[in-house]
Amino acid sequence: MTTPDVQPAETTDRTEPALDATERAMLEGWLEYHRETLAQKCAGLTDEQLKRTAVPTSALTLLGLQRHLSEVERWWFVTVFVGGTDEGVYGTDEDPDGDFHFGPGDTYAEALATWRAEVAAARRAAAGRGLDELSVGTARGGRHFSLRWIYTHMIEEYARHNGHADLLREAIDGTTGA
Repeated sequence: MTTPDVQPAETTDRTEPALDATERAMLEGWLEYHRETLAQKCAGLTDEQLKRTAVPTSALTLLGLQRHLSEVERWWFVTVFVGGTDEGVYGTDEDPDGDFHFGPGDTYAEALATWRAEVAAARRAAAGRGLDELSVGTARGGRHFSLRWIYTHMIEEYARHNGHADLLREAIDGTTGA
């Protein structure tokens, strides 16, 4: 009998930013906190569990959220902010939601490694840049995004999806909190 491949528990502790942190430290701190929250929500589950939906009418899974946030990291920091090429991590022209569509061979280990690489690229893209600095890429209408706006949006993106992750994790094994 084979044992399912259970993902190791994350050892990274989440640290909330200091109450008196500077604006930059606060934004970076909350983004890191939410990044690690997602990783903790996925830790300790099998690939099969991470691919499980909680609602029959939804394709939302923990593995899909992990993959989606790889896409989001790349899009906002690398593509929009510094003007990198518009290449999806998982999505394609044929399947723009490829982050949520995966096969039996797709694993959390790969998704986690990809996400960590995209987070590292995002950190490099923002390093040494001012919060008021504007993006190379623009919104509809030609307006540029400030780095401050991107950090704030990313915190919102993770917070929203971590709420989804809470519900998914509870439906999988009853784990709540953290």
